[in-house]
Amino acid sequence: MIMLPQKSSQRVLLAILALNIASTWFHYTDNALFLEQYPGPDWITPSGIFATVAAMTPAGLLGYWLYTRSNFGVAYLILSVYSITSLSSPVHYLYPMVVPMSVKMHGSILLDAVAGLTLVAFLLWSGLIAQEWRIGGQLQRENR
Repeated sequence: MIMLPQKSSQRVLLAILALNIASTWFHYTDNALFLEQYPGPDWITPSGIFATVAAMTPAGLLGYWLYTRSNFGVAYLILSVYSITSLSSPVHYLYPMVVPMSVKMHGSILLDAVAGLTLVAFLLWSGLIAQEWRIGGQLQRENR
C-alpha cells in the first residue's frame, strides 16, 4: 500500500511554493529591469538574473512533485536549495546603495524573503515535527 503525504500538507506546500514563485519572479524581474538601482555586485547582469530564476523555478516544481510522491529526502534537499532564490533577496542590503531604493523595491525584497522563510518553516515542520519522511522509509521497506 502506497502512503502519500496528506493532501492538506500538499496543498499548503503548493500554496507556499506558488507564493515563492510569484514573489521571486516579481523581485527578480524588477531587479533585472532596474539593475542599476539595486545595490549588488558588478558582475550581475539582467540575463544572469533571468537565467537564475528560469533555472530555479523548475527545480522548485520538481521538489514539490517529489514531495507528493513521498520522496522526502530529495524533495527536502531540492526545495531547500530552491528557497535560496527567495532567501537571498535581502543580500542587496549588504551592498552600499548608489541611489535610494523605492518602496516597491524594498517591498519585493521583503516579500521574497518572507516567502523563502515560509518555505523553510514548512520544510522544518514536515521533517522535524510531522516527520513525514518516515512515510518514505515505510514505502521503501514495503516495496522490497
